[in-house]
Amino acid sequence: MTTQEAKNRLVRTLSHELQEENLALFAGAGLSAPAGFVNWVELLRPIAEELELDIEKEKTDLVALAQYHCNANAANRSKLNQLLIDNFCKDVEITSNHRILSRLPISTYWTTNYDKLLETSLTNVGKSPDVKYTRKQLTHTKPRRDAIIYKMHGDVEHPSEAVLTKDDYERYHLKMQPFINALSGDLTSKTFLFLGFSFTDPNLDYILSRVRIAYDNHQRQHHCILRNIQRSICDDDADFEYQKRKQGLFVQDLLRFGIKSFMVDSFEEITEILESVEKQYRRNTVFISGAAHDYSPRTDEDSNKFVSNLSKEVIESGFNIVSGFGLGIGSSVITGALEHIYMKGGSIRNDQLVLRPFPQHLAGNQDLKEIWTEYRKDMLSFSGIAIFVFGNKVVDGKTELSNGMREEFEIAREKGLFLLPIGATGYMAKELWDEVNSDFETFNGSVPQKIKDYFVALGDENISFKDMFENVMKLLFELKK
Repeated sequence: MTTQEAKNRLVRTLSHELQEENLALFAGAGLSAPAGFVNWVELLRPIAEELELDIEKEKTDLVALAQYHCNANAANRSKLNQLLIDNFCKDVEITSNHRILSRLPISTYWTTNYDKLLETSLTNVGKSPDVKYTRKQLTHTKPRRDAIIYKMHGDVEHPSEAVLTKDDYERYHLKMQPFINALSGDLTSKTFLFLGFSFTDPNLDYILSRVRIAYDNHQRQHHCILRNIQRSICDDDADFEYQKRKQGLFVQDLLRFGIKSFMVDSFEEITEILESVEKQYRRNTVFISGAAHDYSPRTDEDSNKFVSNLSKEVIESGFNIVSGFGLGIGSSVITGALEHIYMKGGSIRNDQLVLRPFPQHLAGNQDLKEIWTEYRKDMLSFSGIAIFVFGNKVVDGKTELSNGMREEFEIAREKGLFLLPIGATGYMAKELWDEVNSDFETFNGSVPQKIKDYFVALGDENISFKDMFENVMKLLFELKK
């Protein structure tokens, strides 16, 4: 299997776990480092200098180094506490990886980091994180939380309780047993993605071992992304080859714990993978943009039946739908979606059918058009594919192209959605189809030729609704692969 094939498989797997609401994240120091936070080596460098030790020689056992400092100061760890405050209370910019992860529907986060990047990034996208770093916090639930963040080694605002020294690690299974139980349960019931983690933490090693012994060869499959050993950090070619061989053995050993590794050469590749996961996940949700006062030259009945059947098939095929309840179109979208859901004897999931009727009256001083723009941005943030049908309205008794559809198209383009105007329905949809068709890759990126062929067919004004329907669904299935 080529590297690209392996990457595609990882993206599909993580996207599927997101769709099933099974994906959890375990974040290590490497995830926070690009924001400007130090790693353990740099954090403890002053401690090593004070002890007259070489940090480069001691970096394989930094927990012992922290303990040496406490021993040399009669168990006083105030300097360690201050180092945490000085290094992890800085105002830093949220990283791209944090922003992507916060947008994804991940409800469970575990981390050994002391910083607040995870909770800040979640708050920035309007989510409410419930942060846990003490035993007592486990017994309380924050109202209307969107995600739980377990900070198993503590929080920067309470440095005296942070897990840093050998003493802390040795007492962990006694002092923090509820955290061990919680993580063991999550490792059993969820699929984890490990990012920025070196797997040298003794607490995690203990927990992974417990789960492995309990489930033997029936452990849940987890994933991690690791960077290949870099030649620049090795003394010479022989050392480089040695470190590569050692890393290969380490990656193989992770399989004992059900952790499958994907190797990258640069940290930028991790961002690319996360962007692909988000894009793939969002492509499971289709935004339908449409407004129609006039359906000519097609009939009102046939046009609404087409939209209804399309909506029904989209839901039946496992996609979700988001729509703004456009004039003459919204009711058909609802009819088709609900017909499938209720025919199957089911009920509507929160994300399966999201309808956002536009507010029609001002409630304050903000301009109504500005509210509509924000409304459109919010709706499109859920989606990965945008379908545009018809697109006209009546102004002073005359039929005009829908400027609202034009705005939704521009927002969808800005957010990176796959743009699918059905030009054969005419009006604004035809205008948008012409633009996309004239420079397809600029609008929609590189895709297989069959997707382009389906798209081109949707611009033929003589195509039947039946063929239109089939081409749209074939295109959607290709995008979902």
